[in-house]
Amino acid sequence: MLQEIESPPLTANHEDSHLPQRILRPGDTCWRIARADRFAVIVDAADYFAHAKEAMLKAKHSILLVGWDFDLRIRLTPDDDGEDGRIRLGDFLKELVNRKPGLRIYILKWDMAVFFTMRWEIVPMILHDIVGTRRIHLRFDSTHPLMAAHHQKIVVIDDALAFCGGIDMTEHRWDTREHIPNDRHRIDPAGENYGPWHDSTTAVDGEAARALGELARMRWQFATGQNLPVPDRTLDVWPEALQPQLHDVDVGIARTFPAYGRRDAVSEIEKLYVAAIRAARDTIYIENQFLASKRIVEALCARLQEDDGPEVLFITPQSAESWLEEEVMDSARALCLQRLLRADRHGRFGIYYPVNAAEQSIYVHSKVMVVDDRLLRVGSSNVNNRSMGFDSECDLAVEGTPEEPRTQSTVLNLRNNFLAEHLDVSQAAVAQAILEHGSLLRAVEALRKNEGRSLRPLPLREVSEAEELIVETRLADPERPAQPERRIEHMAKRAVLRHPITAAVLLGGAALTGALVASRLFRR
Repeated sequence: MLQEIESPPLTANHEDSHLPQRILRPGDTCWRIARADRFAVIVDAADYFAHAKEAMLKAKHSILLVGWDFDLRIRLTPDDDGEDGRIRLGDFLKELVNRKPGLRIYILKWDMAVFFTMRWEIVPMILHDIVGTRRIHLRFDSTHPLMAAHHQKIVVIDDALAFCGGIDMTEHRWDTREHIPNDRHRIDPAGENYGPWHDSTTAVDGEAARALGELARMRWQFATGQNLPVPDRTLDVWPEALQPQLHDVDVGIARTFPAYGRRDAVSEIEKLYVAAIRAARDTIYIENQFLASKRIVEALCARLQEDDGPEVLFITPQSAESWLEEEVMDSARALCLQRLLRADRHGRFGIYYPVNAAEQSIYVHSKVMVVDDRLLRVGSSNVNNRSMGFDSECDLAVEGTPEEPRTQSTVLNLRNNFLAEHLDVSQAAVAQAILEHGSLLRAVEALRKNEGRSLRPLPLREVSEAEELIVETRLADPERPAQPERRIEHMAKRAVLRHPITAAVLLGGAALTGALVASRLFRR
């Protein structure tokens, strides 16, 4: 079994070459490691919204909401017919502070999300903040380089419980794990239907929740100059219906921040991705919205070229959401796929997209990585260049070791649980197929169906030279601040040499694309 195979060392210069180096290393691949009394992975927003609502109802001191976007018109629990079930998020938060005199709510969202998703409910919330109880505080975070985004998705309640992952409390997110065709509850605030959506987040308490509270207050201070109070005591606000998968576990918190003002650049997430890929023995499982990161693709290619490297299974959407996103990010994915397939000399790479029972493509927004039975990572970061050094991100990770076999078995169980949802089979069936076939990829091929709900192989599409030129400018997906300007200059020279007539048109289109990337189109 996978648990019984020893992990090789990550680097040869570790102080004891006979022991595997830890993947989670504070100050390198993570900010810090904090203990959680309880740790849970939550899949899809129907469960997340319900658990978050239950926890917020128990709040006494503070609720910190830090995200890419918040839509205060959404309903957290559309199935609930109770007193609070069908009210909108904004009304729910107002009712909370009216009920609880000591409660304050702080909402911090990316300022460009406001510009590109301006909605009628923002003005009433601002007025409520100014002339209302003054206990709901809404701020828009503009402390980022030009075209960068704040993409972290963190909710902290009384510093006693924190949610951190890939799910925004905004429109088009609510869905169940069944991804039912034409689900009557998948209706946006405008009354329009939207398609199935797959996503994930985590819940932690204890020291890990307090650390995320510290991070959220740091974000607030940097954005507003205000220092928020730390709750002087905490109560248990863990949702009763949420079953933890782990107890008393160390949780690594990894971040991305671009250099800006007094803030230094932080690239812990990129280092964590690369370290985890290098440490893999047998399997690398990834769910992600994008496949465009130069460094992650290079690390995967290196492992695929090895004679005895790990299998790589990638779950992704069939295509991007918007026509512009599809034109740029799907082109980048196709170029990365070409590289990965060339490197895959031993047939150890597979990439699939999920469909529901009506064979409608399920949009994968989840950001998950599972390496063997050793590392589980869930967060906000995409497998693109922006998430490595240009946007703000936050991921949580747990690492299994031979000294903690319960964590190792839980990591494998969670990976199999993700796959069971996509393949529409039981978790036990996934585990049995892997055991029988001795291969994650062969197990997927044995279990997946060509009709109905299952996984479908992602076809490789051709990329035109014009598309490749736009992708290579990296205006849509820069790695670091100031890189767009350097890439424009480099690609302008190349374009003029190769295509003097069309250079201006293509680069002008690339510049427009780069500007639009900062919008909601590319930062869901």
